[in-house]
Order: sequence, then structure tokens, then C-alpha cells
Amino acid sequence: MYCVLRTRSSQCFLTIKSMCILLLLLSITSGKVSAGLNYGEALTKSLWYFEAQRSGKLPSDQRVQWRGDSATGDGSDVHIDLSGGYYDAGDNMKFGFPLAFTTTMLAWGSVEMESQLHAHNEHQNVLVALKWATDYLIKAHPEPNVLYGQVGDAKLDHACWMRPEDMNTAHPRPSYRIDAQHPGADLAAETAAAMAAASLAFFSSDAPYAKTLISHAKDLFEFGKNHPGVYNDSITNAAGFYSSSGHEDELLWAAAWLHRATGDQMYLDYLTHASNSGGVRSAFSWDDKFVGAQVLAAKLVFEGKVKNEGKMAEYKRMAEHFICNCAQKGDSNVKKTPGGLLWFFTWENLQYTATASFVLSSYSKYLEAAQASVQCPNGVLQASDLLGLARAQVDYVLGSNPKSMSYMVGFGASYPNRPHHRGASIVSIKKDPILKACGEGWNPWYKTTEPNPNVLVGAIVGGPDVNDVYQDERSNFEQNEPATVTVAPFVGVFAALA
Repeated sequence: MYCVLRTRSSQCFLTIKSMCILLLLLSITSGKVSAGLNYGEALTKSLWYFEAQRSGKLPSDQRVQWRGDSATGDGSDVHIDLSGGYYDAGDNMKFGFPLAFTTTMLAWGSVEMESQLHAHNEHQNVLVALKWATDYLIKAHPEPNVLYGQVGDAKLDHACWMRPEDMNTAHPRPSYRIDAQHPGADLAAETAAAMAAASLAFFSSDAPYAKTLISHAKDLFEFGKNHPGVYNDSITNAAGFYSSSGHEDELLWAAAWLHRATGDQMYLDYLTHASNSGGVRSAFSWDDKFVGAQVLAAKLVFEGKVKNEGKMAEYKRMAEHFICNCAQKGDSNVKKTPGGLLWFFTWENLQYTATASFVLSSYSKYLEAAQASVQCPNGVLQASDLLGLARAQVDYVLGSNPKSMSYMVGFGASYPNRPHHRGASIVSIKKDPILKACGEGWNPWYKTTEPNPNVLVGAIVGGPDVNDVYQDERSNFEQNEPATVTVAPFVGVFAALA
């Protein structure tokens, strides 16, 4: 950018020069802060959210002060310590299937964007968030062919509106598991993927812990491979909340992560001999991991670790079809709202925008490193195009949208004040220590139109509808409930842009 100064007035010269310097600075920083949006701040706040979702006994360095200890007796019904982990969304449930996916995506972000996380002094905080999940998953896997996949009765939990700290006044919290007689290959394999991906994140700072995670990942992969089926046939209480559509994608995803973590040929063989590559997918989510496995396979091709042929070429081609469709250069493009948001599904759409943005951010790195591009049916995509599209999605989420509001709680001047979240919507136990029964929260806390008394900093709600319309109402759970599966992928995207 050039600034040409043509004036004889020294005062005017200084004024114009100052303006030019300012413009130059804005130009230089445009990759870091877009439309006045601070990606580093979003990154920091996204990690605060995970502290608000913690279950179990809170540590002394807990930053989210309105939370307290909760569900410390989880697992007592089966004589196992199942305390810890994260509450799923706005409820007080611990669903193992989405929790494992959350863990995998947090780990992927920590590995893929490690240098950016270090640059913003958030790498350690990501590892802390990750370890809160993996410590729980280790406890949930007490035997090679046993995995506890849920704590809490989902139907009873959803009949209550109460703080997690008050749950000892409610119903028991049963523990549900899969085993050889009651299989769930999808749950076992997703948890294997989480453990393998996390082992990479911890390897340089805690090698013994990383080895423990790998050991669990290997056992869980074998458990899933040898006992096919979907977990919600065994844990039927989860069926109405997180039903799985199959287990083939999770096994591919787990094999890809185990190969990346161990280099063992057997996992690469599993990928190359798989009968189902997934084809072109319409979304990447807690239920459908095919895109994730395809992207990891493509990375191997870009790095020259496998030849671009056969099954590996097929994975790469399918991953790039998905990317082309997101970039509106494919033959089955992802729908976009008038304001430019990638639109996948009515319920909690931003979780799918998050995973798509993560794929775009990561693939941009692979293309840049390989000096490659993506050939789409309707054009060519460079690394900068992919990162630009991810940035546009993040900008929309953080406030550059038709409503001029951020969909991240606590970010910007305008954001959701009434997210569908039990703990945030009821006065903190630190301010009102009187325990509240199961139904006491419905009136007044759930039904009031007042903002939540506790700001759930870093939470990202479900987001607007296909026409960019959004209602900040507590009862609007389709649009206004935040979930860990939404925030986890965005951690890596924020880091990539910051």
C-alpha cells in the first residue's frame, strides 16, 4: 500500500502521515483482527467455557468462580470413580459419545495449531481443558472391553431445571456402559480416537501420560473392531439425545489417529482396506466422522507418506469435494444464509459450521506446506481461499452478521443473555448456598425474561436460522443452547486466525 504526500503545509503533512501510518498498521494487522474482531480474545474466552462445564471437584485454580463442586459421587452405583469430565451442553448430563468427539477436536486443535496457541499463551490452557476430559475417559475405561459411556438418566435430568451443584437433592445418577455383551463400536472407536489424538498433544510435555492414552486407545480400537454395532442399542437411555447412525466412520477416524500417533502399519492397512470411504459427506459432526478421517488421510498424501492412489486418493478426493461444496465451488454446495453463514441443519447449526471451519483451517495449512491447491468442479481453491472462508465464518459468529451480535457469550457489545443453560440461568451457589430441588429452577429462573445471572463466557449458542433470524430466549433450545461439541472445533480455528 502506498501513501503519497503532496503538500507544503508541515501540519497537514504530519496529519496525513499519521493517517497513513494508521492505515499501514491496520493493513498489517488485518490478518489478526478482522472487522474489529479480536480472535485472540475469542480463543481465550472459548477456554473459559470449558471450565464452566466441568463436573466433579473443581481445582484450586478454577477461573470461573460462579461454579462449585458437583456430581462428585458419579460412578458410586457401580463402585467406580466416574467423577470429572464435562457436562454436555445446557443440561447436567455426561454423554460419552459427544464428550469423546469434543476431546478429539480439542486435541486436534492443540496439535494442528500448537505454534499459534503458544504465541497467544493459551497452549497450556488447552492442555488443561483436554486433560479434564481425558482423565475422565481413562477412568471410564477400567477394562479392555468395558467403557462407561454415560452418567445420568437423560430423561430424568431433562425433567429438572437445577444447578449441577444441587443434583444431590435430585434423583440418582446411574452409570451406563458398553461391553462385549452390549457393544458399541462407535463409542469405543470415538473414545480411541480421542485418546490417540490427545496422546499427540501431551507427548512433549508428559510422555508417560501420552503412553497411557495410547494404551487405552489401542484397547478401545480392538474392542470396537471386534464388537460391531451402535452404542445406543446398548445404552438405550441415550437414544433420544445422541443416537448414532453407524460405526464405520468412527473406526476409520480412530485408525487414522492411531496411525498418526504410533506410525503402526496395521492402522494404515485398516484405512487402505476399508470397504467404505464415506463418499462425499454433507457435514462433519459428533455423529459423522468420515470427513475427519478423509482429511487425515489427505494429510498423509500431502506429506508424501502414502502415494496418491487407490483408497488414499479416494479419501483425499472426498475431503476436497466437501471443501469445494463449502466454498460454493462444488456440485452440491452447502447452503448459505443471506448473511453468509454456512447452513447445514436447523438444530444447533453452528456446531457444523465449527467443524467445517476447522477442516478449512487445517486443510489450508496442508495446502500451503505442500504448495498445492484444490481443483473444484467450478474453480480452483488456494490455501488463502480456505483460510479466508474460515475467517468469514468466524467473523459472522463473532458479530459481523445481519443482527450485528456475537453468538459467543461474553464477546463483543451484544451477545446472547439467556442461553439455555441450567447452571448459568440460576443464581450461583456461591451467592445462594441453599440447595434447590429438581423442579425449583423452572420458576422463576427458567421462565423469567431477565438475563442469566451468570455470564457463560466463551459459550457459543446454536445460532440463527437459515434466514439469519435468532431469538435470545431461554426456551429456544434449538438456537440458544451452547454445547461443548460446538466450542471445541472453534478453539483450533480461533488459534489459526489469531
